[in-house]
Amino acid sequence: MKKILIACSFLFTIAIVALMAQQTTSTTSEHKVISPNDVQWGDAPPSLPPGAKMAVLDGDPTKPGSFTIRMKTPAGYKIPPHTHPTAERVTVISGSFKLGMGDKLDDASAQEMAPGSFVNLPAGMKHFAMSNAESIIQINSEGPFQINYVNPNDDPRNAKKQ
Repeated sequence: MKKILIACSFLFTIAIVALMAQQTTSTTSEHKVISPNDVQWGDAPPSLPPGAKMAVLDGDPTKPGSFTIRMKTPAGYKIPPHTHPTAERVTVISGSFKLGMGDKLDDASAQEMAPGSFVNLPAGMKHFAMSNAESIIQINSEGPFQINYVNPNDDPRNAKKQ
């Protein structure tokens, strides 16, 4: 009888914890619909070459946790080879976006990604990007967002120090 009482108490405790977790999740999650016209564009952070615009759709890229951003790049925009400490999932929304792997920015080895294309870049993978026309990409990742350039001279944050 004592074993049954302990088992029932244990199951009751698990049920209460699960219910509380579900309530916490439902009160901290937010249903959000953002139409293209409602996207709030601002300048991309100084860790990226100047000229790009960025919009945060969900989460906070400066804090731990998942986030979704959109980045708008002008024609001719280039991001030199770099890595991220977390995986990066990129979807091309519009334009002509190219992505390549390796230590050197090489237009010939970059792969054209048409609108609707998706790529999953594992943490630590060396890659670079460029756009031949104005492009919009969506990035899903885990914060805090960090970008580490393969060549420190390519880092726009270092150019400001010179």
